[in-house]
Amino acid sequence: MAVLPLVAALTACEDFGLGGPQGELRWTLDREVLTKASSEIPDTNDFILTITDGKGKTLYEGSYGDSPQALQVDPGSYTVSIVSIPFTSPAFARPQYGDEQVVVVKGGQSVDVRLQCTLQNAGLRLRIAPDFLTSFPDGVLYVKGGNARLMYSYKETRIAYFKPGEVSVTLYNEGKDQTLFTRTLEPREILSVNISAPGNSQGTSSIRVALDTTKTWTSDSFVIGGNGGGGGNGGSEETDAYSVSEAASHVGEESVWVYGYIVGGDLSASGKSVKTKDVGKQTHIAIAARSSVTDKASCVAVELPSGKVREALNLVNHPDLIGQRVYVKGNLVDKYFGTTGLKGTSDYVLK
Repeated sequence: MAVLPLVAALTACEDFGLGGPQGELRWTLDREVLTKASSEIPDTNDFILTITDGKGKTLYEGSYGDSPQALQVDPGSYTVSIVSIPFTSPAFARPQYGDEQVVVVKGGQSVDVRLQCTLQNAGLRLRIAPDFLTSFPDGVLYVKGGNARLMYSYKETRIAYFKPGEVSVTLYNEGKDQTLFTRTLEPREILSVNISAPGNSQGTSSIRVALDTTKTWTSDSFVIGGNGGGGGNGGSEETDAYSVSEAASHVGEESVWVYGYIVGGDLSASGKSVKTKDVGKQTHIAIAARSSVTDKASCVAVELPSGKVREALNLVNHPDLIGQRVYVKGNLVDKYFGTTGLKGTSDYVLK
C-alpha cells in the first residue's frame, strides 16, 4: 500500500500518459480522528465524503460510514475530500472539520489515502463585561464576516464561526452603527475578545476592546472526541465508548463500551469475510467503523450471550439491523473468530 501526499502543482493527470489496467483507491480516517459525536461535532461516520476524478466527475458523495471500502478506478488523478458539515455562512457552534488530498493512481496499483481532519473555519468569542451592559443597555452587537452577520447577544457564550478572512464587530446604538474592531482570522484560529465600557457612559469613546491572546486557540490538528473515546473514562460509560478502530488497543479491559455499525455475522475462525445476508447463527455479530465493511479483520466480533442481548441483536430474527449503529458493553479479547472480540456482552444501545 502506498500513501501519496498532496500534489501541490498537479496538472491534469490524464496527460501523464498513465495506462494499463485499473487501480484501486482506498481511504480511511486517521486513527487519531476518533468517531465520537458531541453537541457541535457529528460522528465521523456522518462526515460528508466526496471523491472526484481528474475531470471533475463525482465517483462518490455521501456519508463516510456508508462509503465502500475501495473503488476500482482508471489510471489518473483523484481528489478525496471530507467535511464534518456543510458551512456556507457565519453560524454559532458550527465548527467545520475536514481534509482534502489529491492522489495519482497508476494501473495495477492500490493507493491508500489517509485523511486527517483539521478545523477548516475560524471562530470568534466575545466576552462582554457587565459595565458594557450598563453603559449600552439598548445596544446590539453584531459580528460580520463577508456579506453576512450574526447578532451577538450579551448573554451569548457560544463561539461564532466564520470562513477564514476579515471579521468585524459592530455596535448598533441609538440608530447608529460603529465598528469596534476588524480582525483577519486564519483557518483553525479561535479568537477571544474582551469588550468593556469602564467609563460607564453612553459615549462610544468609553468602549475598550482587548484581544485575549491567552485564549487564542490555534492548532494544526484536532482530535475529535479526545483520548479514550472522548470523555477520558476509558470506555466505562456509553458516552465514552471506544470506536472499533480503538478496540484493539484496549484488549484485556473489562466492562467497557464499544460502538460501530452492525455489518453481519456467521463468522468463522479461518474465514476472511463477514456474511451480510441470510445469517444463520444467533450467537454473535460483527461491528465495524463503516456500514460497508465486510473484511473480518476490520471488525470487532461481538458475542451475544443468551438473554436480552441475543434476543435484541441477533441477525437471524432481526436481519434489518444490518447497517444499524450499536453500542455494546463487554470484555475486550485479542481473538474471537480470528479478530478482535467483545465477549460477555452484558448491555447494548441501538442508535
